[in-house]
Amino acid sequence: MKILSSPLIILMLATAGMPWLMASPVDQLSVDEVVFFDDFETDLSQWVLEQMPGGTAGVIDGKLDIDDVGGCTVWFKQKIGGSVLIEFDVTMVKESGANDRVSDLNFFWMATDPVSPHDFFANSAKRHGDFKNYHPLQLYYVGYGANDNTSTRFRRYPGDGSRPVLPEHDLSDPKLMNMPNKTIHLQVIADQSRIGLKRDGDIIFDFFDKDPFQEGWFGFRTLKNHMRIDQFRVRRIKHQP
Repeated sequence: MKILSSPLIILMLATAGMPWLMASPVDQLSVDEVVFFDDFETDLSQWVLEQMPGGTAGVIDGKLDIDDVGGCTVWFKQKIGGSVLIEFDVTMVKESGANDRVSDLNFFWMATDPVSPHDFFANSAKRHGDFKNYHPLQLYYVGYGANDNTSTRFRRYPGDGSRPVLPEHDLSDPKLMNMPNKTIHLQVIADQSRIGLKRDGDIIFDFFDKDPFQEGWFGFRTLKNHMRIDQFRVRRIKHQP
């Protein structure tokens, strides 16, 4: 397994005497059946769109095409739980469009709303794609090539409005930023206590969470950017008996 020189980042939060939670390192995962998928051949009936005025999101040429101005989140409708690998292909568009900024390939996973624990989409209209309205959610977040494509960050939102980020989860290596018009394959991991991200097979984040979020919603997130997404899959992670 090829691993980039700087981004193997493992934070051990386990305390003395705490039982080990059985989760595989992200470079040793074995996946099983596909439980959800969308190839974006028809429409966005499996998704909920939250977007500020001026932007668009829809299916174009068999891909989810997000061309955004003021902020956009596209949520998968189904709650995702258990040990899963969420994967997709994405291309950051750099052509002649007003929003072709090649920045902010971002996403949430295992998201829940403490204000509305039984109906995640009850506050969808209030969120409306405005980034600050997502801060009170409980979730994992990666801002990949954010801040004008200068930083790639992992955050664990605890659900109280804070958005802590550890120094080792705030990356600036140019190798970890977005590339224009190049399709990459991302794999988002939620395997019990093991939370991670891989890009084209390379480990970007590998995080041990002593109190993991084990179910919730996945959403693509961006701001003033144009990107195309395809081959969305959610797969079960297999554990050896």
